[in-house]
Parts: sequence; C-alpha cells; structure tokens
Amino acid sequence: MIKFYTALTASLCIVIATPASAQQGEAKSKLTLQDSTLMRCSAAFAMVSSQQDDNDADAKNYPPLNERGREYFVRAMAEVMDHTGLDRAGIVDLLRAQMVELAKPGKLDEAMPPCLLSLESTGL
Repeated sequence: MIKFYTALTASLCIVIATPASAQQGEAKSKLTLQDSTLMRCSAAFAMVSSQQDDNDADAKNYPPLNERGREYFVRAMAEVMDHTGLDRAGIVDLLRAQMVELAKPGKLDEAMPPCLLSLESTGL
C-alpha cells in the first residue's frame, strides 16, 4: 500500500484525468459513511502531500502529511478493502472519484479540517 500511495501521489494528474470505470457506482454503493470518510480523507491527504512535495504555498498551511497521511491512507484503504471486498481496481475508481470532487475549487480546503480531525483520532 505504501508503494500504491507513493504512485498515487506521483501521478495525481493522471488519476484525475482518467475516466472512472462502469463499476464505480456498484463499488460506491458498498461504502458505509465511515468508509466514505476514509476514502475522502485518504484522497485529500494524498493530494495535499503531493502539493507539499511540489512546494505549493497553500498546501504548506497544513501539517506535513507525507508520513502521517501515507500511514492513514494505507490503513484506511486496507480497512475499506476488508469491509467492502473491493480489490485495488475498485479502490482506485473510488479514489479517482474523490480526487475529481476534491479538485473542484474550494473542495479540498473544505475537506481538510474534518480530515485532520480524523487523522488526529487515529493517534498517528
């Protein structure tokens, strides 16, 4: 999963630009509210971490997320996969949808405060 996170953050633009598969709707219907939160926050942390690596000034307003965000991502994706039975392709489809949504103006900044609370609650 760590390699997956690194690859995801490194190819963020490609992930956002690639159309989702037809199975995304089916996969999305398997998610609980907790699963959805884990997916959204994992996508948000990957995006902010990538922006921080690129020295984006706005991303520097958030705590460093390279290590803690990656660990959250790995644990969250494992939990969602275990809970839903989705494979990596299903998870990627859901992450893609989250990243597309979070790429809209203001959405990432809107998501970060509750996601940071979620990160803090894990004790990472």
